[in-house]
Amino acid sequence: MAKARLHQQLAFIVEIDKLKQVFRQNLIVDGSRRENDAEHSWHLAVMACLLQEYVDEPVDLVRVLKMVLLHDLVEVDAGDVFCYDDEANINKAERERVAAERIYSLLPEDQREEYLGLWLEFEEHRTPEARFAVCLDRLQPILQNYHTGGGTWVAHRVPLAKVMKRLAPIKDASVELGEFAEDLIREAIARGYLTE
Repeated sequence: MAKARLHQQLAFIVEIDKLKQVFRQNLIVDGSRRENDAEHSWHLAVMACLLQEYVDEPVDLVRVLKMVLLHDLVEVDAGDVFCYDDEANINKAERERVAAERIYSLLPEDQREEYLGLWLEFEEHRTPEARFAVCLDRLQPILQNYHTGGGTWVAHRVPLAKVMKRLAPIKDASVELGEFAEDLIREAIARGYLTE
């Protein structure tokens, strides 16, 4: 029994290695290349550890870490969809749900249920932990775009209204981080990275 469990866990570990080959639209901060999903998840985990003190409600950091490390595993099957591409986002939720069911089904039943539950919790923003995880997921690309001279905002001519809508969930977890993001957007406008 224990050997079968280990084989399932190792199969999952090997499968999610594919995340390193899923590239996001965002550039890494030095602007030299696009970030992959594994790097994104690692960055969010570090941010969770550092920025927990700014959340408005107490959170279980271990749950937050699990969410930020697991939430994009669905992109092994579903691919990364640029958040500002309306057409590409059609049916995204369904594609990701199917992917989640396949990928998490590789795990032993107890872990499958836990990890699929954490993925759903993140997607639904229904707990303080999920709201903090989503907050970080929205804040990190703003930092990257700002530090790359507008990055994907400029490359794809993303309108300010879409950026503002995208950052709105940051304040759901942290008023302070939300205000920081808004200040950064104002500075991005002043520098010409975004237009009103």
